[in-house]
Amino acid sequence: MARSALERYGGFPFLSRLVMAFYDKVLDSDDLAPYFEDIDMRRLIDHQTKFVAFLMGGPASYTNDHLAHVHARLKINRADFDVMVETMRETLADFEVAPADISGIVHELQVRAPWVISASDSKDEPVPA
Repeated sequence: MARSALERYGGFPFLSRLVMAFYDKVLDSDDLAPYFEDIDMRRLIDHQTKFVAFLMGGPASYTNDHLAHVHARLKINRADFDVMVETMRETLADFEVAPADISGIVHELQVRAPWVISASDSKDEPVPA
């Protein structure tokens, strides 16, 4: 049986370091940092590690409804979602993840955009239904 990308890169210890590095970049971003004010970052990093593990073929699972529920109050717009995806792409490259695996993870993020984005690019207007 083929090993998942998560297994090939060393499992949760590798992924934990990667996600922490990702959030270091996110918190340094003028576009993204405001979404994380008053957020328990330790708890978020734990959840995000499990989510990225899921994207890499790991054991956790997240439904689209769950993603929509936890992101709705944040009013994330497409431009900021794209900055987040690019930040993840850069972090994956920093950790020497193979280009094909980066493409796969980015694709998995992109297909979930409709459940994460809930605002227009003005940050104040909801996305039309």
